[in-house]
Amino acid sequence: MRINGKTLYISDLDGTLLRKNEMTSAYTNSAINALIEKGMCFSYATARSYVTASKVTSGLSGKFPVIVYNGAFILDNETKKVMLSNFFEDNEIQEIQEFIAAYDINPIVYSFIKEQEKFTYNNDRVNQGTRKFLDCRRGDIRNNPVNSNAELYAGRMFYFTCIDTAERLHPLYLRLKRKYHCVYQIDIYSREQWLEILPIKATKANAILQLKEHLKCERVISFGDGKNDISMFNISDECYAVANAVDELKEIATGIIASNNDDGVAKWLVENVSA
Repeated sequence: MRINGKTLYISDLDGTLLRKNEMTSAYTNSAINALIEKGMCFSYATARSYVTASKVTSGLSGKFPVIVYNGAFILDNETKKVMLSNFFEDNEIQEIQEFIAAYDINPIVYSFIKEQEKFTYNNDRVNQGTRKFLDCRRGDIRNNPVNSNAELYAGRMFYFTCIDTAERLHPLYLRLKRKYHCVYQIDIYSREQWLEILPIKATKANAILQLKEHLKCERVISFGDGKNDISMFNISDECYAVANAVDELKEIATGIIASNNDDGVAKWLVENVSA
């Protein structure tokens, strides 16, 4: 039995803490909430926005800060106050815009416009994969369709999502990955190819280390399933891959636990954490 003491336990969401229905289970909610009440330091780190992350984890306690947009932001889960933010510099936006235009990609651009979070896209150039994404976000207050590429790049930008074929996205990924934090992988739900582009400092690993310091924790134990969890695993004292994780993550994991659909993270915590 581990004594949690000064340990920060942190989990990815999709494919890890969430079941295949994109929600935390009643068991996971009950088990983690009980441990948080006893003093466990817990958080999640996700590629999702706070808007969607808060919906799929609605049964979890809000008594912990959360990491969203792959590390672009840390938010206080109770007050919704931004504790850490990473935005692109103007020269970076210009460079990314030029590359996106050169490779003829139609991105979804995340930004704050007049202090309001928005995701913006050229509605006249939406492909099938992007349409699937947008259809899942109908009624989202952040939705900001425009009718020309000239209108895409507004406000303070922090995240680009490009959904297209591997043949079209991979060359762009190769051009940008050395200078920016790029996540190039197949979406686990739609099975579409995604390329996500963030500021170089916007990683789960950096955000976790900052949250660890903020909470005055001494150790990090993490849980994940995908390639974008590799940086998180690399800075963890222990790291556990769910049974459904990609092989690359399993190879560097401390151990393999039950799958997301079997509540692997919550069961491990119940068995190993004592407040």
